[in-house]
This record gives sequence, C-alpha cells and structure tokens, in this order.
Amino acid sequence: MISKSVAQFVRSLHQKKYRQQERCFLVEGAKSVQEVLASTFAVDFLLTTEAFYKENTALADRQRCRIEPATADELTRLGTLESNNAALAVVRMRANVPLLRATNAWVLVLDDIRDPGNLGTILRIADWYGIDTILCSDTTADVYNPKVISSSKGSFTRVNWWYGDLTDVLNKANAPIYGAFLVGDDVHQSAFNPSGGYLVMGNEANGIGPAVTPFVTQRITIPRYGDAESLNVGIATAVILDNLRRVQG
Repeated sequence: MISKSVAQFVRSLHQKKYRQQERCFLVEGAKSVQEVLASTFAVDFLLTTEAFYKENTALADRQRCRIEPATADELTRLGTLESNNAALAVVRMRANVPLLRATNAWVLVLDDIRDPGNLGTILRIADWYGIDTILCSDTTADVYNPKVISSSKGSFTRVNWWYGDLTDVLNKANAPIYGAFLVGDDVHQSAFNPSGGYLVMGNEANGIGPAVTPFVTQRITIPRYGDAESLNVGIATAVILDNLRRVQG
C-alpha cells in the first residue's frame, strides 16, 4: 500500500506551483513510463504494478530509482488518467537552459500556446518531423503539465525546450523566421530555406502576438478550400512542417 506521504506528494504534482517548487513532474501509463525510464531524464521513484515491473525490470533497474509497489486502483486514484494499470513515475525536471539552432536545423517557436493538449500534440508532431528544439514564450502552457506529457506519447523525451523572452532570441536569429498567419504566402508554394530556420506558431485564438510579429521575415498561410472556420494549431503545425520537409528533406 502506498503511504499517505507519498500519495500526498504525488497529488501535489498535479499543480504547477508544486511542480516548480519540487522540480518534479509526473509521467503516467505504460508507454510513457517506458519511454522516460529509457531516456536521459532522472526518475526519482516509480509506483508500479507487479506485472509492469516484471515486464520492465531492466529499464527500471537502469534508473536505480526507488520502487513502490502499487495497484491499478491506487495508480488511477493518484494520477490524472482515467485508468492506469501499469505505472506512474516521479521525474526530475531539466534545467531551463538557452538552446541554439544547429546547422541546417529547424527550430519551432511557440508564442502563447495555451492549451496543454495542443502543446503535447505539437511535441509529438515535432518529434515525428525530426524537430528537436522548441522555444516557448513564458505564457505558453507548462510542458510538465500531466496532460502535455500524456498527449506527447513519449515524445517529450526526445525534444528539447526552453521558456523565455522570444523577442530576445529572434532578434539574434541567424536564419529566416517563418510565421503562420491567416494571410500570407501559400505554404504549398513557399520556397522554404533549405538550410533551415525558425517556424513561429501563435496562440490558438489570436495568432502570433504583436511583440513577436515584427521579427517574422516571411508570413505563410495554409489556404482554405472548404468552409471550416479555422485549423487546430497542432494540425496547422503538422501541415507546415510537412511542407518545409519537402524542401529540405
């Protein structure tokens, strides 16, 4: 049985202020926990069912973390998923260090993306298209939010992120800065820089903010052929990344 103190600590990490205070976050479910155990993240302790531990002993032992036996019912009650019959890991946050654009690389810039589900999806999309560097405004959703971690489907272990003042970074950018707008060059016809650059995606409702807009060197848009009012920012990110990869390969 999980102790009262452990249960209280795990529940506290549902809230951003306690995650920041403890510098820890939650990873839940079989796939995500397997991914984090195999990653360079440091796992503090693991709450696990007997079945999950038996199947993943080598991964768990690799982390040399504390193991706490738990039932599926306990994991579900303590976590944020509707059901969890595998494991829940308490993981150390990484330091928020500045990230530089690698040669010929693309950097994804997120300006005020508020929805955690959208952010998690964007992490997964970035991972799919080989984008490993993401710069986030301070008002972008907390990447350590359990919903972000869950919806990224393990991609959070392969993508690097930084939070801070985007204007300072973009002012020093050494490559083209593309921004997604309602009006701009057709993404299907755009000649993206083959040596990479920056792609800015804006707020779900208001788009790229006025502080960041002046740094965009080329506005691009996804043309509408039907009657839908708008595209989800995650879907829009995927469409644009797919098109720029056609240029760079």
